[in-house]
Amino acid sequence: MRCPNCGATETRVSDTTSDPFRSEIRRRRTCQTCGERFTTLERIRMEMPLIVKEGPDGLPIRREPYDRDKVRRGILIACAKRPISRAAVDRLIDTVEEELRQSGRDEIASHEVGELVIAGLRELDEIAYIRYAIVFLGLEDLTAVRQEIDRLFAEQGARSTLDL
Repeated sequence: MRCPNCGATETRVSDTTSDPFRSEIRRRRTCQTCGERFTTLERIRMEMPLIVKEGPDGLPIRREPYDRDKVRRGILIACAKRPISRAAVDRLIDTVEEELRQSGRDEIASHEVGELVIAGLRELDEIAYIRYAIVFLGLEDLTAVRQEIDRLFAEQGARSTLDL
């Protein structure tokens, strides 16, 4: 492990914490050369299915490895300036990844990943859901966006009557 401050390779681990639910280990380290303290995060690498990108005709165009950062970027754009913690975003990504692994398939269509993300965003924050839906569902005009919002309101009304 290299120190991010001086680049030295001699570091000492002062604290280790593991999170079994997220399959990662957090280590607090101290550089033996400059004394800088920093944190590293080790994630257990689990085999993820390949993501199949499809063309407009539904036929596969290309296959690419699953990219956690790409999913995170899309979610963070939808959640921009919303009261959603980074931890909540990480939990959503962890849930998506767990569902992908549990599918047991070697390849998954990209739109299936999008469906998992949009379902999670819908539970997390309705504004973030609408932002993501505009792109993912291809809502191309205000009428389509309005219909989706009206659908959310109708479901909200149905849920509130069930709660009574």
